[in-house]
Amino acid sequence: MEKLYEADPYLRQFSARVEACTPCKKGFEVLLTETAFYPEGGGQPWDTGTLGGVRVLEVHEREGRVVHTCDGPLTPGETVEGIIDWDRRFDLMQNHSGEHIVSGIAHAKWGCDNVGFHMGAEVITIDLNVPLDGTDLAWLEEEANRYLWQDRPVLVTYPSREELPTLEYRSKKELTGQVRIVTFSGADICACCGTHVSSTGQIGLIKLLSVQKFREGVRIELVCGGRALRYLNRIGEQNHRISNLLSAKPFETGAAAERLLEENAALKSRILTMEAVRFQTLAQAHAGQDSPVVFEPGLSPDGLRRLCDALLQVCPGRCACFSGEDGKGYKYAIGCRGGDLRAFTKELNQTLSGRGGGKPDFVQGSVQADRSAVEAFLAHRS
Repeated sequence: MEKLYEADPYLRQFSARVEACTPCKKGFEVLLTETAFYPEGGGQPWDTGTLGGVRVLEVHEREGRVVHTCDGPLTPGETVEGIIDWDRRFDLMQNHSGEHIVSGIAHAKWGCDNVGFHMGAEVITIDLNVPLDGTDLAWLEEEANRYLWQDRPVLVTYPSREELPTLEYRSKKELTGQVRIVTFSGADICACCGTHVSSTGQIGLIKLLSVQKFREGVRIELVCGGRALRYLNRIGEQNHRISNLLSAKPFETGAAAERLLEENAALKSRILTMEAVRFQTLAQAHAGQDSPVVFEPGLSPDGLRRLCDALLQVCPGRCACFSGEDGKGYKYAIGCRGGDLRAFTKELNQTLSGRGGGKPDFVQGSVQADRSAVEAFLAHRS
């Protein structure tokens, strides 16, 4: 089988004869005399498209043959037209080529190896076996893009058995047979079976998104080409919204958000102080009661807990606190010093369409019932 994608990754349409078509779990496995569909391998996903009008779902290589999994049958012996999903192919070419450049420059700078590579639907990940930080990432991104701006040609060669030992190239494993070498002059030389752009300017842009510790080295997330443009457009749209909401200039949204967080923290602190005073007042109003029930609007689950704690300090029995409104339900916090609320809570949740639990002597949750139903339930349970 001739692998047309190796000779011409820009080939979008081709004709081939169907050699075999076998039913499988996902559809039909098709073998052709030749193909332009790239099979999954080397970290690069498979191509999609159509063959003879049926959709190509997956493409894999088995024992040197490219197997196309299609959603419909094709007739052995007939000649069919294959059409590659070009937008997907070119996206993969841009990103695979960008990975080469980043890996090659990192290898030259820090002597590290690319020990893992994955092209996801959104981002690419590269695993390098040396520790890098944010400063290193910024340098690497700038160098990679400077290389793109030179618009250098990308070369694919097949060195002879005698020539191969004289070349310095990256490879994750020992290779046998004919080796395909992809050269990004001045950036990377690597043994690779994937599809790549013909010149680096076609990648357009490389954006490194993050670097984090991974095993003995780091994992870098990046996007290239059209993905990078779409990513930056989304970031720009988000920043524009934030800019409008905070009445801040586009490059001052970070400082504006920090001021907002500081103001929010100060308000939260003030609310906590005011709630503490309110809770003490409520506790004193119910001091000595055996099983007080308190409804207090606008409380968070933590606020309910603190109110219940305040009541438990001055009340000997079960203390039940609720916050919410009719039609939307009520959150609850219920405590009983030295008591066991498990049976009570189970009945409460079953009767009032609630959910929640906790320790034997303290529970929290919510019920979907009006205040009158809650009060009626509690009135008959001491």
